[in-house]
Amino acid sequence: MRKGKKDRGPIGSSFEDFLREQGLYEEAREAAVKSVLAWQISEEMKRQKLSKAAMARKLGTSPTEIYRVLDPRNHAVSLATLMKAAAVLGKRLHLELVDAG
Repeated sequence: MRKGKKDRGPIGSSFEDFLREQGLYEEAREAAVKSVLAWQISEEMKRQKLSKAAMARKLGTSPTEIYRVLDPRNHAVSLATLMKAAAVLGKRLHLELVDAG
């Protein structure tokens, strides 16, 4: 900080405010949630040394579906599929409603 200048904190709005102003907040948030879920499933598969093919067999689906689950850009994966994937890994998907504020 330069001598004589006071630290006034951040200037301007937050990134979330910017996304809201641009009408992109919900889309960005959805993409972030899917990315985190895909990463968590992938990491748990690695931890358990479970291949995509083995995961597909346990889910009773094709390896292509596993690639969809693990693709952070694929938002068309159903909640039911994500819950089944979590269950196969001995995990539970936790969702909750929170205040939008």
